[in-house]
Amino acid sequence: MPVRVLLAAALAIALVGCATTAPDGTRTGTADELAFPRSDKAARLDKLYADYWEALLKLNPVQATFQGDNRYNDQLPDFGTAQFRAQSRKFTQDWLQRVEAIGADGLQGQALLSYQIFVRDAKNSLEADQYPTWMQPINQMGGIPSFAVQLGSGTGAQPFKTVKDYDNWLARGNRLPALFDTSIANMREGIKAGVVQPRPLMEKVIPQLDALIKDRPEDTLLWGPVRSMPADFSDADKQRLTAAYRDMIGQRVMPAYKRLRAFIADEYLPATRTTVSLDKLPNGAAWYAFNVRNSTSTNMTPAQIHQLGLDEVARIHGEIGKVMRQVGFKGDLQAFFKFMRTQKRFEYKTEGALLEHYRSLEDKINEKIPGQFSLVPKAPFEIRPVEPYRAKSAAGGSYMSPSEDGKRPGIFYVNTYDLPTRKTWDAEDLYLHEAIPGHHFQLALQQELTDLPKFRRFGGETAFIEGWGLYAESLGKDLGVYTDPYNYFGYLQNELWRAIRLVTDTGLHSKGWTREQVIKYMLDNSAESETQATAEAERYIAWPAQALAYKIGELKIKEVRAKAEKELGPKFDVREFHAEVLKDGSVPLDVLEQKIDRWVSGRAKQMP
Repeated sequence: MPVRVLLAAALAIALVGCATTAPDGTRTGTADELAFPRSDKAARLDKLYADYWEALLKLNPVQATFQGDNRYNDQLPDFGTAQFRAQSRKFTQDWLQRVEAIGADGLQGQALLSYQIFVRDAKNSLEADQYPTWMQPINQMGGIPSFAVQLGSGTGAQPFKTVKDYDNWLARGNRLPALFDTSIANMREGIKAGVVQPRPLMEKVIPQLDALIKDRPEDTLLWGPVRSMPADFSDADKQRLTAAYRDMIGQRVMPAYKRLRAFIADEYLPATRTTVSLDKLPNGAAWYAFNVRNSTSTNMTPAQIHQLGLDEVARIHGEIGKVMRQVGFKGDLQAFFKFMRTQKRFEYKTEGALLEHYRSLEDKINEKIPGQFSLVPKAPFEIRPVEPYRAKSAAGGSYMSPSEDGKRPGIFYVNTYDLPTRKTWDAEDLYLHEAIPGHHFQLALQQELTDLPKFRRFGGETAFIEGWGLYAESLGKDLGVYTDPYNYFGYLQNELWRAIRLVTDTGLHSKGWTREQVIKYMLDNSAESETQATAEAERYIAWPAQALAYKIGELKIKEVRAKAEKELGPKFDVREFHAEVLKDGSVPLDVLEQKIDRWVSGRAKQMP
């Protein structure tokens, strides 16, 4: 055994124990091994997972903040440095070794599931390290500049209720310039290595930064906490904090934004690439294939996914044809798409009207939930508009999980940018996906599964999470919506959109498609606006393979449901099925299939 492995094992002894065999063949062990016989491996692993999670939150205190754990709210590591990246890799290697030292033999049920997910995720994380994502820390979808505003504006996960809360963000905020400078240094390394962002993405970043940069601290979004400072703070604290925030924002944070903006405009933008696909970067084909496996939790190849997408697009076009006949539309598919895009009847008059429409769906859908779900989350949720500074490049809707302590609700963010492109027929399916019974049900329930290790409660498989969101859209008629054929078209259009993603994402990153080809394919085959098509195309460029997860996950959930309905016949209970899918949190798709098979087998044995 290599020395480094021996050293890691020695460090891990107190946690996992190391069974050995004496020369005479008798079994010996550490005190922990004797305290936990082999039959109690699950208990040992649960202890290890708990210790791992505590260590992870110390390593990444921002993750703790997003979960409502406020112990580290004053800490902000410089995530992009070589030192932190090496520390993170060693962290993963060490904990993987500790878990594998116990092994899976004899584990069953949730214990085996937790072991398999932990090991798989850790190995994926280590495999990902060979691809230099750190050289591309900023694009139009996000990065430290937008992340900082989300935390520090007073409307996100960072709390601003007590004097200590305000001092915590002062400590974090004063660390931001170092993170900005590391991003600049890493992008310079990317320029040297030929790992740079496509030009269209970075052209969007400059106006995003311009919207955040202000000459007066009072005019910045980061002044929000000062503007809404609690009235019960003492006068001395109010004066001290106001002066400290003015100094932090004006003397350190805004200059850092200006340095970053100047670097991107003057040095990085001229070095960006004209290509857009990941496979045009060094080792890019392998990088994309890894992203595909990681995103979908399958072994499907980009070519297989591309063909599946083409097949789904054709099928859904057929379903839209039925709607056209139902409403008596005269014309072809493209004419119908244009009709749906351009008719004023499908537009909102004001941002307030849009938000009110979404909020009105809650009561309507909640009436039907008991007929479909026996397992529902306790956490509330609320609807908010996407913040103006990121609305131009943001998706039509998104969801943020509630905090672990329940003090922060789940949040459904609705994009009101370019209001004429936000259609009334798009609301019902988007609500089902992002709110109830989509992401809010799945993610909030997962956090409430307190018997699961926290890495499962607060982690997740993209294909399961987004697959569930898209599957939730398919439940609309059972939940009292899609009664208007135009709104049902909205569901089909969004299902079509996810199928198009299979075609265009793989087209971009494995078949040489250009950005313009992708936008044209979207406009030719769906009712999306050019604004939305452009934003989505650039999202796929920025996040290769992420968009594949939705349709792949949805198809797997539908597949296992159809199999269960066929085998159980009249004994199939959709409430039980949904509970079975959700009760273990997010799992890889092959694991989902196995557990539904076991559930069906158990139910079948109970049948007369």
